[in-house]
Amino acid sequence: MKSPWLDIPLTDYEAHMALPHVGQAQLLSDIFASVLDEYAPASVAVLGCAGGNGFDRISPHITGRVVGVDLNPKYINEARSRFSRRFPVLELFVGDLERDEVAFSPVDLVFAALVLEYVDVDTAFPRTCSMLRPRGTLVTVVQLPSDTVPEVTPSQFASLALLSSVMRLVSPEHLQRLAGAQGYRQIDRQLSKVPGGKRFQVQTFQSMMPDDRLQPPPASGPSRFPP
Repeated sequence: MKSPWLDIPLTDYEAHMALPHVGQAQLLSDIFASVLDEYAPASVAVLGCAGGNGFDRISPHITGRVVGVDLNPKYINEARSRFSRRFPVLELFVGDLERDEVAFSPVDLVFAALVLEYVDVDTAFPRTCSMLRPRGTLVTVVQLPSDTVPEVTPSQFASLALLSSVMRLVSPEHLQRLAGAQGYRQIDRQLSKVPGGKRFQVQTFQSMMPDDRLQPPPASGPSRFPP
């Protein structure tokens, strides 16, 4: 079945995400910037990168290798046009995390924000972990369910409504179980929200060494991400 993402213009997606009552573009950008500041990875992969989501927050002096993956080839072409001269190494791939083997050399950090809702997470999550180097860090952002806020926020950009048919919210607890099965330990878990009322769970996982398995997971502290 053809993904509705292939029929959503990048201009619609970016404008929708930046709307004040949606607020997700700024939120995800700030979360990514915080993650980059904390872990200072030499290499990073952004899954569901669209036209280069968050690439402007990456310092090429710290992170010299940037990998972007997206299902829509038009998004990837735009990311290449915008950022091909910014980084020493920019690798961009068109691929479906659920169905395709997207192959590239492992990286220090993988950022997967609001992408796992659109794939079979049981299939995609192990592939995501395989993109990381030993002791690599995986940061996921997933939308939490709400009784009062629709899963896809209504806006004047009607093409985004197509996503309602394929969006499936992912339980943070399920992600933690999947991570454990792949040898990854949750090292941080924080809650973020946008003015429109949507809430998002940010989880950070790191591959476990033998000594790590003996330690209890850290408790979530005050959020270091935007409220």
